[in-house]
Amino acid sequence: MNEANHDRANPFSTLFRLLGAAVVAGVLVAFVALPGVGGAGLTARNAATDFQGMDSRLRSKPPSEKTVVYDANGKQIATFFDRYRESVKLDKVAPIMRTAIVDIEDSRFYTHGALDIKGTIRALASNVETEQTQGGSTLTQQYVKNILVDGAKTKEEYQEVTAPTVGRKIRELRFALDLEEHMTKDEILQGYLNIAYFGSGAYGVQAAAKRYFSKPASKLSLEEAALLAGITQNPTAYDPILHPAEARKRRDIVLYRMAQLGHISQEQARTSAARPIELNRTDPVGGCESSDVPYFCEYVKYDMLNILSDGKYWSLTPKQQQNVVNKLNRGGYRIRTTLDPKAQKAADQALRNTVSPTSQKVGAEAMVEPGTGKLRAIGLSKRFGSGTGRTSINLAADRQHGGGVGISAGSTFKVFTLATALEEGLPVTTSFTSGSSTTVSGMTNCKGGPTQSWSPSNSDPAEAGSYNLKTGTWHSVNTFYAQLEKKVGLCDAIKMAKKFGMKKATGAPLDEFPSQVLGTNEIDMVHLAAAYAGFAARGRYCAPISITSVTDPNGKKISVPGSNCSQVIDEPLADEVNSILQGVLTKGTARGRSIGRPAAGKTGTCEEHMCAVFAGFTPNLAAATAYWDPRGPNRYKVYGVFGADQPAAIWQQSMERALSGRPAPGFSRPVGDFGDTATVPDVRGMTVADAIARLKAEQFSVSVASGAVESDEEKGRVASTSPDGGSEAPIGSSVIIYVSKGKPDQPGNGDSPPPSPNLTPDFPLPGRHGH
Repeated sequence: MNEANHDRANPFSTLFRLLGAAVVAGVLVAFVALPGVGGAGLTARNAATDFQGMDSRLRSKPPSEKTVVYDANGKQIATFFDRYRESVKLDKVAPIMRTAIVDIEDSRFYTHGALDIKGTIRALASNVETEQTQGGSTLTQQYVKNILVDGAKTKEEYQEVTAPTVGRKIRELRFALDLEEHMTKDEILQGYLNIAYFGSGAYGVQAAAKRYFSKPASKLSLEEAALLAGITQNPTAYDPILHPAEARKRRDIVLYRMAQLGHISQEQARTSAARPIELNRTDPVGGCESSDVPYFCEYVKYDMLNILSDGKYWSLTPKQQQNVVNKLNRGGYRIRTTLDPKAQKAADQALRNTVSPTSQKVGAEAMVEPGTGKLRAIGLSKRFGSGTGRTSINLAADRQHGGGVGISAGSTFKVFTLATALEEGLPVTTSFTSGSSTTVSGMTNCKGGPTQSWSPSNSDPAEAGSYNLKTGTWHSVNTFYAQLEKKVGLCDAIKMAKKFGMKKATGAPLDEFPSQVLGTNEIDMVHLAAAYAGFAARGRYCAPISITSVTDPNGKKISVPGSNCSQVIDEPLADEVNSILQGVLTKGTARGRSIGRPAAGKTGTCEEHMCAVFAGFTPNLAAATAYWDPRGPNRYKVYGVFGADQPAAIWQQSMERALSGRPAPGFSRPVGDFGDTATVPDVRGMTVADAIARLKAEQFSVSVASGAVESDEEKGRVASTSPDGGSEAPIGSSVIIYVSKGKPDQPGNGDSPPPSPNLTPDFPLPGRHGH
């Protein structure tokens, strides 16, 4: 409590007033404690006896305030409250409003102490006839009562502080005496104006001014101030929205009281009273349902509940959880989030362009910033709320953020087995003959227990043949990855996924079955996007975060979890993974989904067509998308839909819009020996010099064959290469250039070859048996 005026009275004066008030209170209480009053009289007598020994200091917290949530740019995106209040300084309240509230509630406020004897005698005398206390409270006493009511956390506490007994009034008086000693009159008036209830869910004069007139309290007119001042006596009966006639009568009483006290003229009172009530309402809305970004809001809400409970929210009892929710709704916090409005708008548009909000199917997407873990957007194709085509389940998030059980990751999970293979030193050229189906057995889980044999098949029976780490990834060959998982070990693949923050959407650890490589674990899009952001950040994984700062109403910063980042794989290894995943968009299952800048990704089709997924990224943004039927993917399939369809379409549209106008950095070129392959450029028809430069740019060694060969290319130009253009060859290996001598019937073509170019090969020329 503010103690700015602690020394305004000397001890003797203080003691005199305190004793005087005690005597008056005792006399007045004794006056009403007459025979026949019964229980009320006993309560009053006991209260008078204990008055001197009461604890006088009112230990209160600031009144409840609404919590406001902002995006990364500082724009408000949501509010949380159960009592709509905005506290303001007294100088931000129109003088006419201050006058009106004092005139009608306690006209002698600035001249008496905590006890207005005339009013108290009248009120206490009335109590002889009833057990209900009546009127006579000073504004300070009313302030005390409001503080006690606002601080009541339980039904029992509320009943105690509102009990219709003289004892309660005496207790309020004791507190009021102390407030008058430690606060100025203006401070008390300011506190009362900020805590009083003005009906229709508006707590405090600022909220009331906005609620009824859509203006701040500093702009209130005479009629508006009189209306608000009249409400506090009975906020329900005088609510101008519910009971406009009664509210007008009460307003006019206030106006004429102000005239009676000489604070306005009689003519002003008559003129204002002749005017009807004119409202310009702003209905207070709060919670995520009223937000334009409801799913992101839900994610933030649960992060904030965890912050307010020191990370223990989900281990609390329901009653304890409700206390934390109350703390959020009443704490007046200012929450700055990671939301990028441009990315969010891009996600929302792409989702609803691709999947109708009223469809039984749903599209979901989350966007995460590489290197920071900042959640930039999260959305669904469905509208938030209850009713047809809506959902209040945050389907893109895990259960601890309002989501459900998650969905299968599909082949997006293959990336973790790929990274494991490279980390264990398997060269990119590692290949397996992969038929349309296969059976693998003999794998063990992380506890050393055996797993059952497993017989996966490819989604396309034509996917049969020999594949390596690149081509097997590009074409998402299930039978290849089943053999690769056995090669690296099931447990190692699981450990790699865990390094990148993967767990089931329910919070449970990943199932350690061989089929996990095909994404049978049910996960959420936020954590999948964060995992792929870890690869985009060259192996630096950051757990997803949605809140960057929180301050309380006094501007004090609340501790929030920072970006929990760590280098989980070496940078060159991540670069190699990224290099391979870029081919998915250019040569693999997501061909045609490029976004006009360097990008990489992986498609996923869930087992038995229960869902489809896509995860992709650039160096500065990662996103994961999914498409399924939330009524039950086991029962309601999405036959004919693959990861490159709706999920990749959502990803493509949203990423293009979210990143438009932003820098388009490329990925770091892998360094180190991964036994990698690269596509041999097609240099036919080029000059020899240009062809050599083009091939060396792709990290191939180059040599030129002696002699020349007949071809359709112009004489002296490149006729062909070995290996052929368009084929895969190990990086650093030699490519032989064959120079054209033209067609046999071209003039000047003799039996003797043209002079060889003055070029020195990088190493001795091999024979032509490999051509």
